[in-house]
Amino acid sequence: MSTLTRTARLTGLAYLGLAVFGAVGFIVIRQQLYVPDDAARTAANLVAHEGLARVGIAADLLVVLTQAIAAMGFFQLFRGVDALAAGSLAAFGLVNSVVILVATAFSATALEVALRGGATAASQALLLYELNAATWEVGALFFGLWLVPMGWLAGRSGMPRVLGWTLVVGGVGYVLSAFVYYLVPDASTAAGVLTVPATIGEVWMIGYLLIKGVPGRPPTQRRPAPQDAMA
Repeated sequence: MSTLTRTARLTGLAYLGLAVFGAVGFIVIRQQLYVPDDAARTAANLVAHEGLARVGIAADLLVVLTQAIAAMGFFQLFRGVDALAAGSLAAFGLVNSVVILVATAFSATALEVALRGGATAASQALLLYELNAATWEVGALFFGLWLVPMGWLAGRSGMPRVLGWTLVVGGVGYVLSAFVYYLVPDASTAAGVLTVPATIGEVWMIGYLLIKGVPGRPPTQRRPAPQDAMA
């Protein structure tokens, strides 16, 4: 197995981890603890299910870790195709990793506040969870931005062009969803629909990296000018 193929497989595993840990922490566990507009129930859930809350925090930290590893893995894979685009992909991925780290700090602090108790503990814990939610929501901007160069590079590297365009469209959809969520609050369903192409493209990319690895042919090279050939 070549170094590039090994990098592709590790990147695919990191990307898979990002998806799995994100689903476990944000979608599954968080929904069992956080009750919007109900401070008392949110605080009570955190106290009663402290172990579950800590597992959720650990899952979010693993999202941070796998996002960072995937970002650097994609840079290694695509830097020979276009160094600037690969650097942009890595930069946006790392920024998104930091955004998730901040969101995790809010939920971790909410747990500590709820366990400490006090007259204002419930309201503070709810506020921290709301800040956690807002951070994830605005973070959609950078998650979309990392998908756009990923798709463009995928199309240029010899991966299926449809995969590349799906990721680009999905990335633009994620960016738009961040604005739709706040500019048109009643259109949350539409904001969710905008991210569907991204989900399809990401699953496809993960499968491609894990099963096939890297493209079978190198990216198209510029044909040398006549004077270069004569040199």
